[in-house]
Amino acid sequence: MKMIKIWKNMSVLQLASAMDKDLDHIFEVMIYVDNSADYDQPWKCIDNIKVIQEIVKKSGMRCTITAEPTIETHNKEIKDAVRRPPAKASDCVPRHPVVTIMGHVDHGKTTLLDSLRHTRVVDGEFGGITQHIGAFEVCLDNGEMITFLDTPGHAAFTAMRSRGAHVTDIVVLVVAADDGVMEQTRESIRLANEAKVPIIVAINKVDKREADIARTKNMLMAQGLVLEEAGGDVQTVAVSALKGTGLQELIETINTQATLLDLKADPKGLVEATVIESRTDPFRGKLSTAIIQRGTLRKGSIVVAGTAWAKVRSMFDDQGKPIQQAPPSTPVEIVGWKDLPSAGDEIFEVETERRAHEVISFRQSLKSKEKLDDDLVVIQQKVEEHLKDYKVKLGEKQRMGRMRYKIRGIRPRATKEISAGPKLSIIIKGDVDGSVEALLDVLDSYQSEKCTLDLIHYGVGPITESDIKLAEPFNAIVYAFNTGVAQPNVRQLAKSHKVQIKDYNIIYRLFDDLRSEMEKLLPPTEAEEIIGEANVLQEFIVTEGRHKLPVAGCRCVKGMLKKVAFFRLIRGEDSIYEGRAASIKHLKNEVDTIKKDVECGIRLDDATLQFRPGDKLVCYEMKEVPQTIDWDPGF
Repeated sequence: MKMIKIWKNMSVLQLASAMDKDLDHIFEVMIYVDNSADYDQPWKCIDNIKVIQEIVKKSGMRCTITAEPTIETHNKEIKDAVRRPPAKASDCVPRHPVVTIMGHVDHGKTTLLDSLRHTRVVDGEFGGITQHIGAFEVCLDNGEMITFLDTPGHAAFTAMRSRGAHVTDIVVLVVAADDGVMEQTRESIRLANEAKVPIIVAINKVDKREADIARTKNMLMAQGLVLEEAGGDVQTVAVSALKGTGLQELIETINTQATLLDLKADPKGLVEATVIESRTDPFRGKLSTAIIQRGTLRKGSIVVAGTAWAKVRSMFDDQGKPIQQAPPSTPVEIVGWKDLPSAGDEIFEVETERRAHEVISFRQSLKSKEKLDDDLVVIQQKVEEHLKDYKVKLGEKQRMGRMRYKIRGIRPRATKEISAGPKLSIIIKGDVDGSVEALLDVLDSYQSEKCTLDLIHYGVGPITESDIKLAEPFNAIVYAFNTGVAQPNVRQLAKSHKVQIKDYNIIYRLFDDLRSEMEKLLPPTEAEEIIGEANVLQEFIVTEGRHKLPVAGCRCVKGMLKKVAFFRLIRGEDSIYEGRAASIKHLKNEVDTIKKDVECGIRLDDATLQFRPGDKLVCYEMKEVPQTIDWDPGF
């Protein structure tokens, strides 16, 4: 049998290296070793020598105790914080479900939550559109606890809905009985299927006269949902969120589904959670809303998320009340972040601040390496393009000879010319990370050659003096979405620097204003305005001096004819002439205008034209009209 050297306080990774086994083998053996639950990370030191001996013994090896090597052998390879191995079944306790409310905009998702938690959130929403992920813990009348996530239904908040689906146990899909399946309904079904979570369909607004439950169910089945009445496992509940009809049945359905899922989690050990939303509060600093998935978060814990870390200074529940600990399935607002984490980031608890800095440094180095790799790909493509062009020119030079070869044309500039067209520069500031991300997603869809849209800065939090100073040289507009200014003097500073600050709390109104500002920069274009039409009845030939000139005998049949306007001669479906009229006469008098149902003679500038009965003369003017931007944000 192989002899292994062990010592007290050796790390899990050191033990794996000494045994020549991978980490998965060590963690699998630990399942059958008593008192080993606390050593659940590669860098954890095993201070119980009997645990080490038992691991070696159960692996079919022998061991001998020695002093710790003088050369540092602590783990320097694994520096990231990762999820722990699955917990033992005996360590897990029941937890309440996390339920996500999803569906199309204005189908009644927030109103349904209002009825469940007996509050009036929908009245506080701007334009009736939920623009954040709201995480709420609801104690129902029967004593059951459920954590609800209300995701935005608007098209701009796709990423936020996606995050809602990936932290949830059950999706309640709200579909209005009068509208049926809409665009965001289909997307919500796709997100739930990707997250592999069960769906319960709440057919809402059944109290409306236009409600058609049978049609709605057929539309759902057309999207691939096999309903329970058709032999599937997707349950449907007819509800009226406004009147409270069917809510008890919906709650019972959720509880039944949660019971079938047998939801459990390990409340001990290092915390694992997911950031639902993050924002900057002018008084409390950087905050994040998170759902705890494993472990129990306590005040003073050290956590990392993405490239941000925090020492939990305080925690609050969804009612804003301070709490001391947060077990699994609990929505909690965390105060104490040094940097703002991004919505959707995974939160991992670490032992010390030193360990947190190590994780952050490691992740930042990974990001830098990824950026370098991406830059290298672009550089390689440029090199290949240059070599391809160089080989062509080299072949031509060899064929013609060095003395005869000349560079043709003007040498291109080293830098491209800056577009001289209109350009609108903007700065975006939002209240939370998810809202800013949604705004950026819509801005990424901008494609128009008429005007350049230049996003020079974006961020989370109120508008500051630095935003105004940054906007001034670019003549940029600062858009504040659901946020204000950091200090009262910021608006005065913006006024003195002639920087516009525009406040909005409804996303489509912000983009309506953005389109309007771009259209103001576009020069007007000329467009035809038809002012009259005349039918040619007969051609007359008149003599002026030595010239015989054709004259069209006409009757004005629509609008009026003006001598100073343009005329178009149409024969059949073809345009024969476009230009001015040399003369318009009524009877024998030269006139400037001809009204409807009045006959006249019209001579055009082109003396070679020949008129035929049945021809049509269209009189029109060219007027300047404002341009519109050819971009549809999707609202």
